[in-house]
Amino acid sequence: MTSLHALLAQMTLDEKIGQLVQLSGEFFLDEPQLTVGPKAKLGIAQAVVDNVGSVLNVSGAVKTREIQRKHLQNSRLKIPLLFMADVIYGYRTIFPIPLALGCSWSPALIRQCCVVAAREAASAGSHVTFAPMADLVRDARWGRCMESTGEDVFLNTQYVRASVEGFQQDMPTQQGLAACVKHFAGYGAPIGGRDYNTVELSHQSLFEDYFPPFQAAIDAGCEMVMTSFNTVDGVPATANPWLLKTLLRERWGFQGITIADYAAVKELIAHGVAADEQDACAIAFNAGLDIDMKTACYANGLKPLLAAGKISERALDDAVLRVLRLKQKLGLFDDPYRGVTPEGEQRCCYHPEHLRLARETAGKSLVVLKNDRQTLPFNPATTRVALIGPYADNPDIFGLWAVYGEKSRCTTLKTALQEAIPDGNLCVTPGCDLLLDYGFLGEFGATHQVEQTRCLTDNERAQELERALDYARQADVVLLAMGEHMMQSGEAASRTDLHLPRHQVEFIQQIAAVAKKTVLLLFNGRPLVLTDVVDHVDAIVEAWFPGIEGSHALVDVLSGKRNPSGRLSMSFPYANGQVPVYYNALNTGRPAHQSDHSPRFLSKYLDCPNAPLFPFGFGLSWHETRLSDLHVTPRLLPGGTVMVSVAAHNTSDVDGLETLQLYLHDCVASIARPALQLKGFTQVMLAAGETQVVHFEITPHDLGFYDAEGDVRLEYGRFRAFVGLNSASLLEGEFYYAES
Repeated sequence: MTSLHALLAQMTLDEKIGQLVQLSGEFFLDEPQLTVGPKAKLGIAQAVVDNVGSVLNVSGAVKTREIQRKHLQNSRLKIPLLFMADVIYGYRTIFPIPLALGCSWSPALIRQCCVVAAREAASAGSHVTFAPMADLVRDARWGRCMESTGEDVFLNTQYVRASVEGFQQDMPTQQGLAACVKHFAGYGAPIGGRDYNTVELSHQSLFEDYFPPFQAAIDAGCEMVMTSFNTVDGVPATANPWLLKTLLRERWGFQGITIADYAAVKELIAHGVAADEQDACAIAFNAGLDIDMKTACYANGLKPLLAAGKISERALDDAVLRVLRLKQKLGLFDDPYRGVTPEGEQRCCYHPEHLRLARETAGKSLVVLKNDRQTLPFNPATTRVALIGPYADNPDIFGLWAVYGEKSRCTTLKTALQEAIPDGNLCVTPGCDLLLDYGFLGEFGATHQVEQTRCLTDNERAQELERALDYARQADVVLLAMGEHMMQSGEAASRTDLHLPRHQVEFIQQIAAVAKKTVLLLFNGRPLVLTDVVDHVDAIVEAWFPGIEGSHALVDVLSGKRNPSGRLSMSFPYANGQVPVYYNALNTGRPAHQSDHSPRFLSKYLDCPNAPLFPFGFGLSWHETRLSDLHVTPRLLPGGTVMVSVAAHNTSDVDGLETLQLYLHDCVASIARPALQLKGFTQVMLAAGETQVVHFEITPHDLGFYDAEGDVRLEYGRFRAFVGLNSASLLEGEFYYAES
């Protein structure tokens, strides 16, 4: 094993600095324009490239091996490169987006997906993934909802821990990835839902809701932490010593690497906290940031700063050692290629077991929001089906951050239905455009160019509508495949209007007016406002962006082959003006449901209910469950437990998986507490007609809460316990936490 301290002692200052610089793949290509292209634009010398420590978003066994080989030829001490990539919810086998995964309510399933994603990416030469995203998200206007698992800190914490464990499970055998949790901290709460915008959160809220998932990632052994673009207390996270030193290092004991998000060090100038690149370098490094991603700030700034005594050599060496230590953990000093070969990559990617898991995961992640008149499921052998809409035969259902997904490998909904429905019983047409204008989407780097989609002409639009209406009249069931363009959600995709496009809404209403039964199938990356369509259709299935096997999974559910079990991990707003809307808000002094004030002077809207259209935890299945007989131990003592039990009865003739949810409310506390807080959940398989008694345990640990200093308060008093099938349909009991 390489002695890292001995290696450090041999390194020149330039070699040390290089370990703290990350550049993208174009810097390592043998192309003559490089000297007048990326290097010149960034303002770095070839010597910096030769010493650099890590590479951003290069994939494939052939490419990574070749870049590593050339780098080692030029490296005096043969220090290998780290290859880091955005493997967010799959490498080649693309799983549902994280927001959809959150609706599975299954940390174990998410862990399996991360194991597979890591194995595929590792087979292609990647070493680190910029995942999981641990940001709590309550505002559906923010485009990166799709990368989050939702609005609840308890659920989010479970998922983040499972993701880190999954990504890193096979690191010892060189088949896993080091996880880089992001974005620390508060990135998911920008004012107005506008990406990169200012964040204003109290310290109490940070400790209570936004920090726990990051702490869980660190406790799970996460190797890296990425800073966020936003400010915290007016200080950009990338230059925030309270976040990077006081919390991460001193309080939580994090010993891994910190890295900036893309160009965030240089952006300190735009934030107004740094005068120039060298100033930005000094501020970020002294705040505790190890690696500078895709700027020249560290490359050109660390050396003169060290000479001027503005940074310490000890701090520089410590940062370099952290990078070297990760390379050693990954086995790169023993084998810089980690056994990667093109043949191994080909064997691993798209393995049948990976595709099977993708289909299962998509089936467990979609959420049935409405199902009137027993519209679903339908018998594919005898039902005449009209599949209509811009997603009827569209393979682009991966979502924005499937960087390495190949949509040519994705089965469309049309093809999946053709496999299940006899010839002559399926009619398919797009019916309308997905968007009437694509220009506003812009570009998103080399991997996300917007295709020049031609919109229908007025004549074509009229013909398509007439064809769709004709198909709808003839069919027993109409499936309307509608939603967002994949670039309408994700990074830099904030929206003020969460409705479907107006032309889609009008189209849905026209088709529903002539159809016998109408099912709305939604493909999107965030909760939408559906109040203008919900009453026009018989059923709604939220498919999200479901990944490579999403179409097959959707047909499994529609046809009754799979009983859906997905439950929302983020509320669907009733109106744009409600946002952010979430289940675990604090009570006000004038709550709408209970107050001594007259109805006018309550905390409510004049033109909209307070409640969302579809609440957190909600989802329908082909079976029905009734809860009864809630029993709660009346008293909890220090060191003891409260037992909560409830009877779950499947009243249908269909077996089904049910998610029972446990919520608590602290009735009187020194700091105002949320009306509800999720504190536990369990999934039980109920046979047709079966009743099971389900048990939960509550301990004093579940009753604590954070104050503004980050200390946990545990106070005696009365608590209410709730068990239900979603956050708006609950049975209630109570208990007392007493000293004796």
